[in-house]
Amino acid sequence: MVTGGSRGIGAAIAKRLAADGARVAITYAKDANSASAVVKAIVEAGGKALPIKADAADIKAIQAAVEETVEVFGQLDVLVNNAGTAIPKPFEETTLEEIDHMINLNVRGTLVATQAALKHMKSGGRIIMIGSCVGERTMTPGMVAYSATKGAVKMFTQGLSREVGSRAITVNNVQPGPIDTDLNPAAGDWAKPQIANTALGRLGTSTRSHHWWRSLPARKPRTSPART
Repeated sequence: MVTGGSRGIGAAIAKRLAADGARVAITYAKDANSASAVVKAIVEAGGKALPIKADAADIKAIQAAVEETVEVFGQLDVLVNNAGTAIPKPFEETTLEEIDHMINLNVRGTLVATQAALKHMKSGGRIIMIGSCVGERTMTPGMVAYSATKGAVKMFTQGLSREVGSRAITVNNVQPGPIDTDLNPAAGDWAKPQIANTALGRLGTSTRSHHWWRSLPARKPRTSPART
């Protein structure tokens, strides 16, 4: 199950998982057309996919999405917590509603989806967080609240890996640099300061980003099941 799997990094991850033989459920909040396009691409390539309308900030909706995934596919082996958002602007100008939205989607939604998924995961399960480099170190102005939520995801990953490691369930957090997506376009106002902090002088792309985590859902046992 890939949350926020209708666009950008989430769509690339869903397609890659399907190409590797997984049956994939993707959640989306509003854009049914984009979700349908991802599912169509997977099916046409010989895979199986299920679109589920569920805003990751809605507790009941994301819990129901996990249950639907298990009901349709019979099991849940891999959860990719990809859904998230950033609202780039100076922190002093960020509204309480915007802060709440980022916390509810980026942090609470991740915790709720993971808790629901763990009820169904057996030995060998995989939980993958799509974090951000700004959860480690913020170099770009305007990302203060967003970086705080991704820092929380990082620590959640570290703590949870130690709780579920004995069940041979791994928990990993991928922290990519700035990626060119609908949410963060390379031609957008906030692209220039991000690009200035990259070694290659450009944003990454979602089609290349799945290579970072491709080995994480591997079914083979690992020496240490608790990794961050």
